[in-house]
Amino acid sequence: MTSIPSSPSGDVPAPTLAPSASSSVTLRLHVAADDAGAIGRVTTAVGDAGGLVVALDMVETAGDVLVVDLTVNAGDDAHAARLTEVVDALDGVGVHKVSDRTFLLHLGGKLEVRPTVPLGTRDDLSMAYTPGVARVCNAIARTPEDARRLTVKGNTVAIVTDGTAVLGLGDIGPLAALPVMEGKAALFKEFAGVDAWPVCLDTTDVDEIVRTVVAIAPTFGGINLEDIAAPRCFEIEARLREALDIPVFHDDQHGTAIVVLAALHNALRIVGKRLEDVTVALIGAGAAGMACAKLLVAEGVGDLVAADRDGILGPGRTDLDADRRWFVEHANRTGRDGTTVDVLDGADVLLGVSGPDVIAPSDLARMAAQPIVFALANPTPEVDPVEARRYAAVVATGRSDHPNQINNVLAFPGVFRGALDARARFITDEMKIAAARAIADVITDDELRPEYIIPSVFNPSVAEVVAEAVRREAERTGA
Repeated sequence: MTSIPSSPSGDVPAPTLAPSASSSVTLRLHVAADDAGAIGRVTTAVGDAGGLVVALDMVETAGDVLVVDLTVNAGDDAHAARLTEVVDALDGVGVHKVSDRTFLLHLGGKLEVRPTVPLGTRDDLSMAYTPGVARVCNAIARTPEDARRLTVKGNTVAIVTDGTAVLGLGDIGPLAALPVMEGKAALFKEFAGVDAWPVCLDTTDVDEIVRTVVAIAPTFGGINLEDIAAPRCFEIEARLREALDIPVFHDDQHGTAIVVLAALHNALRIVGKRLEDVTVALIGAGAAGMACAKLLVAEGVGDLVAADRDGILGPGRTDLDADRRWFVEHANRTGRDGTTVDVLDGADVLLGVSGPDVIAPSDLARMAAQPIVFALANPTPEVDPVEARRYAAVVATGRSDHPNQINNVLAFPGVFRGALDARARFITDEMKIAAARAIADVITDDELRPEYIIPSVFNPSVAEVVAEAVRREAERTGA
């Protein structure tokens, strides 16, 4: 049993998010058996306080006291604590204990290792282990490439992080990052049958990270870099790609870029524009912004103008590092300068990969006709998505409680499945573009609408078509 921290008496701030299972609790209630209206008062009180009742289970009904488990979705921890207080204050009702469902789900971790072969007889042991395994070891020593088909290497990915840029939490360290990496590994397995394992490194030194990953690489068929802060992530990826003969993929960069490109292809179908004719206003020049820009340029976008908190990345900026200089040299073809908001002027597409509430909804009126808005900062987008729909033809976010969620889960399982199946040595821009087009094509012309430009992460065909597209492109190009 995991307890919700008590909130102080008095006002509790309203939840910042809509009630969801991520902040759900189960309240073990003791209710007077002769009070017929008690349960109704409980559910009404929860609803009045902004909670969502998702289950009510009778645990014990004998005696003078009913034992009831009430499962409630809250918006955040403070909201869950407030709901507990509201229920506990009701006449004839007592909260006996509180269980946080998310913490309960994580007890013992979310992963395990199981053998894929039987080990029930002496013959089984003699083949899976000694002495029979020695023959397989010698075969791999003679032909190292055979390790991809005779060991876990052919289906295993290392999820490598230093814990410096975890979700919206920032630099929380490798140990605190482990639950996220476990979740990532579970997604690999669930959606693409790939066995992935967290590798959380207790160092932020680029040289040490590179040396460590190179040293463990013989076990794995691919390396997924995850939640490593910029600009170190760029150098780490580049050096590992140079040193290893297996795919290295920084998902925060390339997974985001693939899904953005897929969604943009379909959004442009909605408004009747072509990629080569549009201008994309990019707000945010970090790892995700850089990768999105490079993939859009590779796919032939008409123009792209980027901005950070100090304004447009143009020829007038003298404060740009080597990474941001790329935007000046490969995009912004008219050499524009100005403030962050000025980047919207005449743009067909806003792509936000920065932070919360960077622009006001009314600023979107500066864009071209039928603008497309991708506001991907999470949990609070760059512009309020509800208000943005007053100005934009299509709106997408990174959130699951709004239409058109841009979610990396649509990309990375299938990308690695295809790369592993092709025994690829690296992942090229052509493979990423093939993945984006495959995701976009999952939605047919009959299904396409402003609220549905990107398939659900639970669509079983997504990982399959992405894997096939990536495999074909890898084999076509010799990757």
